[in-house]
Amino acid sequence: MISMYPDNGQNWGQVHPGHLPASGQPQWNSGMGWTPPPLPAPGLMPNDRPARHSWEIPLLVCAVALTVVAYTAAIVSLVLGVVSTWVVVVLVAPILIAIARGQLYGSQQVNGIKMTPTQFPDGYRMVAEAAARFGMAEPPDAYVVLGNGRINAFASGHGFRRFVVVYSDLFEIGGEAREPDALAFIVGHEVGHIAAGHASYWRQLGQFAANYIPVVGSALFRSMEYTADNHGFCVRPQGARGAMGVLGAGKYLVSVVGFDELADRATTERGFFPWFVNLLSGHPVLTWRAAALRNRTRHGHLFVKPGQIYRDPQQLQYAIDPAGPARM
Repeated sequence: MISMYPDNGQNWGQVHPGHLPASGQPQWNSGMGWTPPPLPAPGLMPNDRPARHSWEIPLLVCAVALTVVAYTAAIVSLVLGVVSTWVVVVLVAPILIAIARGQLYGSQQVNGIKMTPTQFPDGYRMVAEAAARFGMAEPPDAYVVLGNGRINAFASGHGFRRFVVVYSDLFEIGGEAREPDALAFIVGHEVGHIAAGHASYWRQLGQFAANYIPVVGSALFRSMEYTADNHGFCVRPQGARGAMGVLGAGKYLVSVVGFDELADRATTERGFFPWFVNLLSGHPVLTWRAAALRNRTRHGHLFVKPGQIYRDPQQLQYAIDPAGPARM
């Protein structure tokens, strides 16, 4: 099949036909030739310290404020003798969250296969590499659990312990025949959640109310996923393409996925419902997420789809060589 925008190596750093150029996009300047491509945003390239998404802290402040309002209303209701299900849920939430976190950690301790230098050594090395890259004092515990065909990984904590869980099916992309860099990106993403404080008990308690407010809560969680993607990209930029492929098509068809075609559709897919699906999702929709990993000149889109298709020759180079483009 012929692509609408063939990737022939000549269209990087350009806005494709049919899309308005954004400020900073390379354009023809009469008498000057092509203007240089815009610089990456701070914290979005491999040699940078990974950046939080620009919306994460404002949305977190909003979520914490809503949680405070919820607790205040629950306490006032209790004092006035008005006891309902939501009042009980809010007041016992600190205990429920602590129990749930402890139970989740205990489940990995007794059912998971712990990554060590002798068990899943590649995964153990990837976790240690990511923790060192993010300046963590020690790597988190890491476990492999039976995936049964599911593609997933997550990070959490209990007390002062932090841990990463990787479903076994993801390790099937870590072999020589498939995409080990994709696995390293996903591991870096999960360790990034820990490094960014997303696995903290107090963080989860503070944003408790956001779980029940669709637009605010989902936007906060999307921004956290973008933050974790920034961490994964800083660890293994060349794994971003494979990671999006395995999330979209699975472990066996990852090599068939065209990353640029996927990212282009963030702009070309139109209509109310693609926007609505993203608005209510706790993760960025896959096309927008791929576009954010390709365009490192700005943070990922939270509410409005990318207005143009952007490709940068330096990012093509990072996808091939993590050392980045050659400096003259």
